[in-house]
Amino acid sequence: MAHVRVYTKANCPFCVRAKALLGKKGVPYEEIDAEGNDDLRVWLAETSGQKTLPQIFAGERSLGGFSDIDALDRKGELDAILRG
Repeated sequence: MAHVRVYTKANCPFCVRAKALLGKKGVPYEEIDAEGNDDLRVWLAETSGQKTLPQIFAGERSLGGFSDIDALDRKGELDAILRG
């Protein structure tokens, strides 16, 4: 299984939904609070091309935010990515 990291911030409904989807799938993940960490936010924007949270990574691959992983799940592609 790929090491999954979820970069989040407090009071973020999309962060909650992303974690719920991963939890429903039984995927262990590392949650990293990115709120107030400007260096981390710059790195996320440079790495993923997105400035919003959450940002989900499987290994070194950026999967995007909740809408992106939800779309991958609906297409039946998310499980294979998460398995690595």
